[in-house]
Amino acid sequence: MTEGEMQTHSGFVALIGAPNAGKSTLVNRLVGAKVSIVTHKVQTTRAIVRGIATHGQAQIVFVDTPGIFKPRRRLDQAMVTTAWGGAKDADVVALLVDAERGIRGDGETILDNLKDVRQPKILILNKVDRVKPEALLTMAKDANERVAFERTFMVSALTGTGCNDILDYLAASLPAGPWYYPEDQLSDLPMRQLAAEITREKLFLRLHQELPYSSHVETEKWEEKKDGSVRIEQTIYVERESQKKIVLGAKGETIRAIGQASRKDLAEILEQPVHLFLFVKVRENWSDDPERYREMGLDFPT
Repeated sequence: MTEGEMQTHSGFVALIGAPNAGKSTLVNRLVGAKVSIVTHKVQTTRAIVRGIATHGQAQIVFVDTPGIFKPRRRLDQAMVTTAWGGAKDADVVALLVDAERGIRGDGETILDNLKDVRQPKILILNKVDRVKPEALLTMAKDANERVAFERTFMVSALTGTGCNDILDYLAASLPAGPWYYPEDQLSDLPMRQLAAEITREKLFLRLHQELPYSSHVETEKWEEKKDGSVRIEQTIYVERESQKKIVLGAKGETIRAIGQASRKDLAEILEQPVHLFLFVKVRENWSDDPERYREMGLDFPT
């Protein structure tokens, strides 16, 4: 290792929390680019997504894990297991709490389980611009009495308030060593999978409560064209014919709107024109298919 490499720092920071605490929004903010999907629906992050931030001489790899909650289905169980696995493999574990909701329910369970995690831990209270200062101080005090956090941060992932303090702290705290990824890389998610995630985000944003979580997007074809554009074909899988009709919408209006929104984001991320073609297919009980779990980076619960 050269002297120059010894001056650099790198490491993995697992971001855990209850569903909809704002983990994906915070990862995108800290990385400075969209690497994780953000919707108002809970549990939209299914697998581990790594966002890579460069801060001074440090490369900080943020691991955006699925929200931790009481699992009811096979997919739920796989997501929660993946989240705790991501925490135990990291150099630092960051617990993100929605300060507006406070620490209750799933948050209480996470705090109890964090006691058994040996890695250094930090507490991040999010959405602090919506909560009175005295309530924030009480929340931070209660959490620190239950778990030995190294530091507590109060931020707004949406506006960026306080986020630079997190980067400063982590850059100084991570171990010395070479970077894991090239300087210009923002995520370790393959582009085909990231493209599928973007479309899944638009699917959830468009349909809200109309479509259950039994939907899945796969990028089937990716063709770089001679004119510098890319042709992408994706399939949205649902479990029932009635769900297919919801995704298509009247005269195909819904699927067109989803495609337009996804195409716009993809063109910005790829920095090239995108021709996106979406198809909807029924695949009954896909959430019980081990192959689908492998594609999402999840272990299939037996």
